[in-house]
Amino acid sequence: MFALIDCNAMYVACEQVFRPDLRQQPCIVLSNNDGAVVAANRLAKEAGIKKFEPYFKQKGLIEQQSVHVFSSNYALYADLSAKMMATITAFAPNSHVYSIDECFLDMRHCNRVETDLKAFGQRVRQTVWKECRLPVCFGAGHTLTLSKMANRSAKVDRTLQGVCIIDSEQKRQHYLALQPVSEVWGIGKKLTKRLQWMGIHTALDLANLPPEQARRSFNIEVERTVRELNGEACKIWDECRADKQQIFSTRSVGQRITTLEELKQALAFHVATVAKKARAQKSACSMLMAFANTSPFDAVPQSFKETLQFDYPTSDTAKLTSTVTSMAERLYRVGVQYYKIGVGAIGLVSDRQRQIDLFSSPENPALMEALDALNVKFGRDAVFLAAQGTTQHWQMSREFLSPQYTTKLKDLPQILC
Repeated sequence: MFALIDCNAMYVACEQVFRPDLRQQPCIVLSNNDGAVVAANRLAKEAGIKKFEPYFKQKGLIEQQSVHVFSSNYALYADLSAKMMATITAFAPNSHVYSIDECFLDMRHCNRVETDLKAFGQRVRQTVWKECRLPVCFGAGHTLTLSKMANRSAKVDRTLQGVCIIDSEQKRQHYLALQPVSEVWGIGKKLTKRLQWMGIHTALDLANLPPEQARRSFNIEVERTVRELNGEACKIWDECRADKQQIFSTRSVGQRITTLEELKQALAFHVATVAKKARAQKSACSMLMAFANTSPFDAVPQSFKETLQFDYPTSDTAKLTSTVTSMAERLYRVGVQYYKIGVGAIGLVSDRQRQIDLFSSPENPALMEALDALNVKFGRDAVFLAAQGTTQHWQMSREFLSPQYTTKLKDLPQILC
């Protein structure tokens, strides 16, 4: 058996950890620049708030329903996530942190110790709540995909009290029949439309699709998903998350960019983020793309894009920054007020296998390692290239930002006795 522990409305739950007065209140968290709703707890959804809808469109309803609003506080979320994962991974000898709010446990060698998985799941939930004050749901099944489906059932069916175990054929068919095919792990919007056109509307319908037909009609990944839904383990930790083929860093700005210097700084900031993420997965960039757009709500929206192919793939921040600074000069137009800018590394290749020669420009891997190590130890952008600037008026606005209770000294909670 595999188990998936997933935090309910993670961002909102993190905001409520140090605000117990809000635990029974509708709350939402906004995206970068307070643009759209990216997290909403159950009470906010019941009040009619829609996820991924722009904040300004729902502002009237939010105020009418007295919904509490927060800007994204990534430092707080990452720190509380690390504490939650440390608590969860202590429950099994083998585990896999899948995302900021999801963790898999391998229960295949725990059957002699944990004979009652439902009671075990409740113990995990209670321990996480006691140690971290974060609400989680527990789902278990014979495959990773079934554990995902069980976890979602635990979230939507309140009678299960946060724990769902798919350990029999009857339960498998029952819970899969209740889930739309769009909720199956790895089935995106495009695949959902094609499957619905074939008459496949639920997870059980997909499970009943012959695996060979799934491979012929789609690909081997859909075949694996079908087999997993039928209890045949096909996915392992390493296959849960493949290296990204593209990495983007984009953001709308808090204050419009109107000068070339500001545009260079903003693009340098984003390319540094892209380079760090590429190095983290041992990849190098063979093609770099940069863009700068005005707001889509402007009278005459404008967009500009530049791409550059490298002779030799690289993940060196200095080299990528120099390149994107030159691209900024071609993107800039006098009089244009830029609202959204970004950088993308496309055509990523493995850093372990890339070929360089005598004529490739020199790089300094040791410098990049030191840069990454210092930023991990002392916090993001503790060390950065001067090209990013020191006064960034264009940085995103976070009007509803909560204190960084666990990562900033001045924000540490004070207890009066």
